[in-house]
Amino acid sequence: MTLSANLYFSFRSPYSYLAVGRYRTMAEEYDFDIALRPVWPLAIREPDFFERNHPNWMAYTLRDMMRVAQFHDIPFGPPRPDPIVQDPATREIAAEQPHIRRVTRMGQAAARRSRGLAFAHEAGQLIWGGQLGWNEGDHLAGALERAGLDASAIEAEVESEADALDAEIANNQEALETAGHWGVPTLVLDGEPFFGQDRIEMAKWRMEQKGLTKR
Repeated sequence: MTLSANLYFSFRSPYSYLAVGRYRTMAEEYDFDIALRPVWPLAIREPDFFERNHPNWMAYTLRDMMRVAQFHDIPFGPPRPDPIVQDPATREIAAEQPHIRRVTRMGQAAARRSRGLAFAHEAGQLIWGGQLGWNEGDHLAGALERAGLDASAIEAEVESEADALDAEIANNQEALETAGHWGVPTLVLDGEPFFGQDRIEMAKWRMEQKGLTKR
C-alpha cells in the first residue's frame, strides 16, 4: 500500500529548503508519495512577525540553519536576491512582491501536476544554494525542466491563472492550520502534523508503523 502525505512549504523558508531534499530522497526510495502544498511566507502572511520576536531570534536562527546545512552536507547560502522585497533599514515589507509570488505560483502549478516536491527542491537549490540572480534568465525554467515539467507551459499558466493559483495557495494555508499547525515545513500524514526539518526521522518512524516499504 502506497502511503501519502502533504508537505506544507515556503520558498522563503530556509528550513523548508533544508527539509525538502531529504523528503524527496525518501519519496524516491520508499513507496511513499508526498504532495507539495506551497504557502506564502510569514513575511507576507504576518509582516510584523520578525519585529515581535526576541532580539536573539535572528542571530540564533542564522547560526542554526548553517549548522543544519553543514550537518547534512547541504549547499547553503543567503539568497541573492531575497525572495521577499524588504527595506533593509526599516524592515518594511514592500507591497509588490514579484519574486516570491512568481516562484510560489510556479510551485503550485507544479503541484497540480504532482511534481511540486521535485520543483521545490530544484528551485530551493537555486534560492538557498548560492545562485546569484536565481530569479533572472532561465534559472527557474531550468528548475522546472529538471523537475520533469514543461517550463513554457508553467510560465504561461503562472501568467494566465495567477488568481486561481493564489486561491489554491491560500487554501493550502487553511488546510495546514486545520491539520493543527501554522508554520513550515510541516508534513501532514493521516492528519498528524510533523513540524520542522528536525522531525523527518520521526515522520519516517510513524510511516514505518503504517507499513512503509521500499520501492
